[in-house]
Amino acid sequence: MYDVLIIGAGVTGAMIARNLAKYQLSVALLDKENDVGNLTSNANSAIIHSGYDPVPGTLKAKFNVLGNQMYDQVADELDVHFYRYGSLTVALYDEQLPVLNELAERSKLNGVPVQLLNAEEVKALEPNISPNVKGALLAPTAGVIDPFNLVVHAVENAVDNGVKLFLNEEVVNISKTKDKFLVLTKKGQYEAKIVINAAGAFADKIASMFEPIDWHIIPRKGEYFVLDHFAYGFVNHTIFPLPSEKGKGILVTMTSSGNYLVGPSSEVVNDPDDYQTDGPTLANVRKQATDMVPNIPFNQVIRVFSGIRPTPSTHDFILGYAKTDNHFINAAGIESPGLASAPAIGQYVVEELVRPLIELIPNPNFNPRVRKYKVMYDMTLEEKEQAIKEDPDYGKIICNCEHIPLGQIKDVLSRSVPPHSVKGVKRRVRAGYGKCQGGFCSPSVVLLLAKHYGISPLEVSYDQENSPILLQKVKEVK
Repeated sequence: MYDVLIIGAGVTGAMIARNLAKYQLSVALLDKENDVGNLTSNANSAIIHSGYDPVPGTLKAKFNVLGNQMYDQVADELDVHFYRYGSLTVALYDEQLPVLNELAERSKLNGVPVQLLNAEEVKALEPNISPNVKGALLAPTAGVIDPFNLVVHAVENAVDNGVKLFLNEEVVNISKTKDKFLVLTKKGQYEAKIVINAAGAFADKIASMFEPIDWHIIPRKGEYFVLDHFAYGFVNHTIFPLPSEKGKGILVTMTSSGNYLVGPSSEVVNDPDDYQTDGPTLANVRKQATDMVPNIPFNQVIRVFSGIRPTPSTHDFILGYAKTDNHFINAAGIESPGLASAPAIGQYVVEELVRPLIELIPNPNFNPRVRKYKVMYDMTLEEKEQAIKEDPDYGKIICNCEHIPLGQIKDVLSRSVPPHSVKGVKRRVRAGYGKCQGGFCSPSVVLLLAKHYGISPLEVSYDQENSPILLQKVKEVK
């Protein structure tokens, strides 16, 4: 039996697991996917919001501001790319300027530093901004991060410190005896003293397995364009329109890897597994983005994608005990600014919700750092030469678009939370993220995975368990 069982290995569950690993507890982390951070935590804007926008006094405001302040240390310990580029929320019409003033006042209540800029000051910072810009709100503490590796590295750190990870374990029932929970999955059964529900877009489904609930999750889909590394500094900040009831709006930003991201839309869908994109929605994204930045080179688009945000019916994060049993904890409805809030939420759940339930004895062996990742495109020429000297596999390029060597892929396969699919490799090291979108490197990645796991290339999955890329052999190669 586990002391604590967490359902959901997205960024919220990952940060909770990492904080629990600081103590002498037996902890299990379950996810229905074939990899951690595979859904909402992977497909999002990757923005660490400053915290000026949430309504003061809400959980969103509280944890956004606290989480933002934690990210320099978190990114350093977990070896994740994180940059405080800052954000600009722009007004394109004179009648929008009073709204900027209101947001500036809200930022004071939330304790977030901002600066109101006039049109000329905005143009000086962003030469490609619309000539119609009237002003902007600069939030210098906003940043961008690699969201998928944030989750992977956080779970890796938790596992390295004793947490047990179980993938492809979809929960189908939760019951309670006198002193323990029985969590039934499609593959087996787990027992735990405490259950934490961090199941993202499916959190209401999980919560209702245990008790009737008076809240629900509204799946809201956002569609994006990804542009190639066409020019550093095309935009220097994350550029937002004024926020609306649908969210923070369609943004234009450089990512932590130097690509550019445009989106998202914001439309309610019935199916939390609906990740399709469509032409009219993307055309609207394009129009709204070019209102802010007119000369976006959409001929540099290398892919489109969509993500699902778990919008809570309560309009705020749901963090607390179940009504009928305080040993069942909900960490639900963690939509934007959930990524920014995650470190603070993980700390809060453990220190304020778990601590009253079970004795927390510090783990004397807890190490907050992951083993350093050797990322070639971050290195100087001298560092690359040294890496290749130490391991010749770092001189053998697998992905030409992103310059990813064999050694980097072997490194992630050697870790405690390795990839089990082509997409898992892609997300960790960017092999397949370039212009050809894996057209040239995917065959090599398939063969590497097959060799590493001792399986046939026909058994290698693209993403989900049992999602093979290859269907059959057409001839034998000798």
